[in-house]
Amino acid sequence: MEGKSFAIKGVREGLLIQIDPSVEWTATTGDLALHLDEQGKFYEGGRIILEVGERPVPKYELTSLKALLERRGLSLWAVLSRSETTRNSTEALDIRTSAGPALAGLVEEEEDEPEAIAGDNSGSGGILVRHTIRSGRVVRGDGHVVVYGDINPGAEVIAAGDVMVWGHLRGTVHAGANGDEGSVVCALDMAPMQLRIAGLVATSPADNAEAPTPEVALVRDGRIQVESW
Repeated sequence: MEGKSFAIKGVREGLLIQIDPSVEWTATTGDLALHLDEQGKFYEGGRIILEVGERPVPKYELTSLKALLERRGLSLWAVLSRSETTRNSTEALDIRTSAGPALAGLVEEEEDEPEAIAGDNSGSGGILVRHTIRSGRVVRGDGHVVVYGDINPGAEVIAAGDVMVWGHLRGTVHAGANGDEGSVVCALDMAPMQLRIAGLVATSPADNAEAPTPEVALVRDGRIQVESW
C-alpha cells in the first residue's frame, strides 16, 4: 500500500482509498495528508470512496478525515465498512455507506482497467489504456499515460508525465500535472476541448477544417505550442 498504510486507485465512481486496518489511525491520516500535499493538485476535485474494512472509526475521526480531504479539494462520497461503529459514524455525517464485503456493489471498476507499465533504467513508469475514454470518465496517472483509442469530448486524462493518444483527442488533457513543463501531449488527431501542461492552458480553434495530422504539444518560450509529430 502507498505509504504502507493506504492505497489509492481509480474506480468508476471516483477514487478509492483503501486503509490498512493494522496501522494506527493518526499515522494513516498523516501519511495520507502528506501524500496528497506532495501530489499538489493532481487529485483535486476527486470524489473519494473510503474502504476501512472492519476497523471501527468513531464520528470524530471520520469528521477529521472529511475535513482533511475537503481542505485539499476532495469530497468524501462514501465509506465502505463492516463495522457497526463506522457505519453509524458515516450515517451521522450523511455520507453513503455499505456494510457488505469489500466494494459491496457500490464501487464498479472500469472495464479494461488501465494496465501498469513498469519503469526500468531506461524509462519511466506509467499506465496504458486500451480503449476509448468516454464522456464523463477521468483517467489519472502518477507517470505517463498512453491511450490506444480516442479521448471523447467530456472525458479527461490527468498525468504527472506525458500523455500519448493513439487516436482522436477531443476531450481534456492535463500533462505534467505536478508542475513539469517538460511534459508533452501527442495525438494522431489533436483537437482537445482543453489542453494543459503544468500550469499553462491552451484550447483548439473553434473551427479547424484542416485534415487531421499527428501533432505534439509542448511548452516553448513560456507558452504551449503545437507542432507536427
